[in-house]
Amino acid sequence: MKLNYQDKVVLVTGGTKGIGAGIAQEYLSAGAKVVVCGRKAPDTLPQCDGNSAVFVACDVRDLNSIDEMFNFIEQEFGRLDVLVNNAGGSPFAMADTVSPRFHESILRLNLIAPLNVAQRANQLMQTQEQGSSTIFIGSISALRASPGTAAYGAAKAGILSLVQSLAVEWAPKVRVTAVSPGLVKTEQSYLHYGDDEGIAAVSKTIPAGRMAEPEDIGKACVYLSSEHCLYASGCNLLLNGGGEMPAFLSASGANE
Repeated sequence: MKLNYQDKVVLVTGGTKGIGAGIAQEYLSAGAKVVVCGRKAPDTLPQCDGNSAVFVACDVRDLNSIDEMFNFIEQEFGRLDVLVNNAGGSPFAMADTVSPRFHESILRLNLIAPLNVAQRANQLMQTQEQGSSTIFIGSISALRASPGTAAYGAAKAGILSLVQSLAVEWAPKVRVTAVSPGLVKTEQSYLHYGDDEGIAAVSKTIPAGRMAEPEDIGKACVYLSSEHCLYASGCNLLLNGGGEMPAFLSASGANE
């Protein structure tokens, strides 16, 4: 099934690398005009068949920067059909040793900033004749223990609650959904899982036999924001390859 996004405008925050770049790539493949943002321009931009993403410098933690980005989108394209709120992340740090300021910064990036971006997007989307879609990128960390990224997991849990509330407040013009990836292989996977051997070992704990690739998340977003999912709002699509093997199986030797 080939989805057609011709004449559609899509914004992917943090769309210059990792999961965000994979998402941008899939929308470009579907024919959309794609805007990606980040704090600094990347060496290369996502592109497909000569269709390249447009980069806008934006720090999503800064309200003035957000306003400047949306002013550009309105002036350049006159509309916004899809927002994918992807920017975020967290370094590995145990909660008992980091500073309160660290916790606040993680919550600001992963919960407050996406809300501010979505609010600004909604102001534009509500003026448009056709309905629009906002997708928040969640995380498996919102649904199970997240040791080493506790504040991040809490922020992503907040995102899932936010999605349900905004879906009610902004209906029927704007659909609001979440896509929550499990473990995803990106250029920064080594920071959490180690070298190739470590990544391979972790992959064996996933029923699918591998981590997700960024394009797996992108394809789900393209479908969720399409005309084939017009009744989807306030929901969370969990993409985890079947989950993670329960620890007791390894402890008991039952999966050997």
